[in-house]
Amino acid sequence: MLTGVIVRSLVRQHAQPLALKRPELCIRLSLLFVFACCRPVTLMAQCAGISSTPGAAADCAAHAVASDTVAKLDPAHPYTLAELIDIAEQNNPRTRIAWERAKQRADELGVAKSAYYPVLAGVAAFSDERIINPFPKPLSPRGYNLVEVPAVVPEVTLDYLLFDFGKRGAKVDAATAEKLAAGANFIQANQQIAFTVASAYYKLLTQQERLEAAQQTLKTAQTTQDAAEAQLLNGRSTIPDVLNARAEASQAVFDLESADGDEKIARVTLTEAIGVEPSPDITIDGQKSAPLPDELTMPIDALIARAMADRPDLMAQAEEIRAADDAIRSARSEYLPKILLSANAAQTSIWPTVDYGQLGNASEPTWSAAVAVEWRLFDGGARKNELASARSQKRTAQDELREKRDRTTREVWTAYIAFRSAMRKQQAAVSLLDSANSSYSASLEAYKYGVKNLIDVVTAERQLAQARYSSVSARSQLLLEAVDLEFSTGNLLRSQTPATKTSIPKPQIGQPQ
Repeated sequence: MLTGVIVRSLVRQHAQPLALKRPELCIRLSLLFVFACCRPVTLMAQCAGISSTPGAAADCAAHAVASDTVAKLDPAHPYTLAELIDIAEQNNPRTRIAWERAKQRADELGVAKSAYYPVLAGVAAFSDERIINPFPKPLSPRGYNLVEVPAVVPEVTLDYLLFDFGKRGAKVDAATAEKLAAGANFIQANQQIAFTVASAYYKLLTQQERLEAAQQTLKTAQTTQDAAEAQLLNGRSTIPDVLNARAEASQAVFDLESADGDEKIARVTLTEAIGVEPSPDITIDGQKSAPLPDELTMPIDALIARAMADRPDLMAQAEEIRAADDAIRSARSEYLPKILLSANAAQTSIWPTVDYGQLGNASEPTWSAAVAVEWRLFDGGARKNELASARSQKRTAQDELREKRDRTTREVWTAYIAFRSAMRKQQAAVSLLDSANSSYSASLEAYKYGVKNLIDVVTAERQLAQARYSSVSARSQLLLEAVDLEFSTGNLLRSQTPATKTSIPKPQIGQPQ
């Protein structure tokens, strides 16, 4: 149903499990458009499309490959909202930044896990040493010998941390939490980009409709001017009335030029939001015939509960608290000893010479192995301060989570109230436009028969112009508030039950289904 298209607010659903095996086949749902794309996409865009959990997003970003090319728009192609969001996911710098940070956190987790493995190194030493060895004079005439020892020592060393009372585990857990937080931030960045593009899209749609309304208003003003001039020729009007009508027509021309400039600026803003070179050369498919959302699918309590569970920024902050807990564990482990294994094996070759006597050459395998216990007894308060800092960071993360929860509740309430208000404003705007049209038509007709004066016609004309602008704004605002409600609850680009829906009247008896 088309209602499902409107209220899903940019949800992209991929066929399962086929999409996992053949990423070139996908089905995407947008706010006003349903389309099938049978083309390969970059892995980064694929991460944005199929990763709905922090873990999946982080894992996908860790292996994704970004495209270095920036997309170029076709000025002749009418872009749908879904197509614009797809382009933005691949080109907007904020998406790329979040994606790179997710890759960095995945790499840092790999670094933390490497601490469980031994460090094996190869060393090749080439040296030449000259030393003085004291020696009794009865055996050495000068009481010492000069010894020179050239050596070649290829060596393999092994260092292995056997036990550290959980420090490595704490660091791995902290890196895992940071990776999940980066995955949640990646989802948040894509949702933010989608919302920004949707906002710019609907603002451009509003400006386009305002431009159309300004053109209609100019035609109305010209109709009024023509009527005033005709009445003047018939002797039923005065020159001041004609001048007043001409002034209204001139004002309509001014408003039309202003609307035209605002529409071009909105085009530039939309291209910037997408991440391509800002330019007014873009065409959008407004889908103006699509029905509007006019009903909520769940109460405010359910919307708030969904936001608390699904908002990626709250997920990221919860992972930051887990990372802070792990940092405390890591800091505490510094107070405990470490058990280390170190070993080396070499082929030592030397050719010593001495100024008195003779020494033999040697080329023999040598090795050593040791198990050591390292326990830091004093460090000037470094461990104490590190532990205090870790605890402070945890308290900070907890306070930030509380702040974000309160802000989330406020944003959901605001979006909920704004959507309900937008629905009522849309209904009022429809009635207002109908009434203003009727009022102007009646006033103009009465003026032509000499029943009303030009002031009444001009007043009705202004009311009609205002009603047109109100109707345009109310329609776009309703669509934008529906998107905002999905964004504030964390359901943007996801396949859960949408927060709003469109009620399509049932067909009458005898009408086609």
